[in-house]
Amino acid sequence: MEKYYVKKVENINEIAVEVPGSKSITNRALLLAALSNQRCLLKGVLFSDDSRAFLDSLQRLGFEVIIKEEEKEVTIQGMGGNIPNRKAYVNVRSAGTAARFLTVMLALAGGEYEMDASAQMCKRPMEPLLSILQGAGVEITYKGEKGHFPFVMKSGKPDMKEVTIDTKISSQFASALLMSGVLMEDGLKVHMEGDRTEGSYIKMTLAMMEQFGISVEREGNSVLVPNNKVFGVEKYQIEPDVSGACYFYAMAPLLKTDVIVKNVHRCSLQGDIKFISLMEDMGCEIDDREEGLWVSGKMLDDYPGLDVSMKDFSDQTMTMAAIAPFASSETVIRNIGHIRFQESDRIHAIVTELERMGVGCEEVPGVDGICIKPVQTEAVKKTETETYEDHRMAMAFTLIGLKTGMITIKNPMCCRKTFENYFEIIDKIANENNICN
Repeated sequence: MEKYYVKKVENINEIAVEVPGSKSITNRALLLAALSNQRCLLKGVLFSDDSRAFLDSLQRLGFEVIIKEEEKEVTIQGMGGNIPNRKAYVNVRSAGTAARFLTVMLALAGGEYEMDASAQMCKRPMEPLLSILQGAGVEITYKGEKGHFPFVMKSGKPDMKEVTIDTKISSQFASALLMSGVLMEDGLKVHMEGDRTEGSYIKMTLAMMEQFGISVEREGNSVLVPNNKVFGVEKYQIEPDVSGACYFYAMAPLLKTDVIVKNVHRCSLQGDIKFISLMEDMGCEIDDREEGLWVSGKMLDDYPGLDVSMKDFSDQTMTMAAIAPFASSETVIRNIGHIRFQESDRIHAIVTELERMGVGCEEVPGVDGICIKPVQTEAVKKTETETYEDHRMAMAFTLIGLKTGMITIKNPMCCRKTFENYFEIIDKIANENNICN
């Protein structure tokens, strides 16, 4: 599917959906299970381009991996920090988590690895991690641009007891060091700098380490990870993907409807659950029910624009940018400069595509963010929206099409990175709307 025309949806009573497992939790669980010394059954696994890249990499490294995709299950035999194939070719494709997590694990475990990636991932930053590893004695030979994939990595026993990492560009750097720190004979003390040391993904990493049996000591922005090769769990349930759920929750105020996403709850480990608070700020009703979190925008005549820092749940910047044009006042999204370095330059992508639609949007350097002006629904221009090979652009900007009927999404299947059947669900919503009307 090269293009997807988004049908306008009006007067729909309720949207009830189920979303895949969390990418962030899935790929952390895959790593922790492989590092452990137990046989672990992962349930509720996300199967997408990113998770398949991680699974393929583990198989290439010689891990015993049993995949039951229909049941959304993966069983991994942990090797207690040992890598079965200590000389291997690994292709992380476009998965940032696989790129950062596996690079550190393999460097600290030792061996010789040819590390490859997609053209998109080869553009994303790796230099902070690679410099640290080189400083610890890991030999890295670049096959392209320095500080980026692809490269060949040779490692014996890295000399690293303490490390300082900046979280500004990506908190994945810190998460990678924290999880694989268990491999170091004397443990690893990780000092975190930057503006996301208390970020949601760091908290998720530490919480999952505890769930898998790794007890860390945290003092301020420093975390001591002990040497630990005896840990793990027999079963681990992966939460539904709150990031994916938020596209549907955003439909509540946008389409003035009720939305429930099965098995999503406010106690989630995932930072994007903070998006629900923005729905409350817009006037939606929220109810955490047994079957899942329910959000209602039915009673809204309109909803206000917000002035909000999204530093700690920035994956939802594009979701907010997609519903902001239809608010009653302007929206300011702050502290999101780091999203320039993700799957695309997301700030540039948002501003460019909204302006093409006739929506006023500009960068605001003073707040490290953007400002979006309200627009009348009928003033949105017919647009074929570029997605920049970015799954979140494809999924979030579909919302504007549901509101206006004026949007066609180019290269919609880039959403396979995290949510393979997203547009099947959108089709179902649109078809139900047509039947009801």
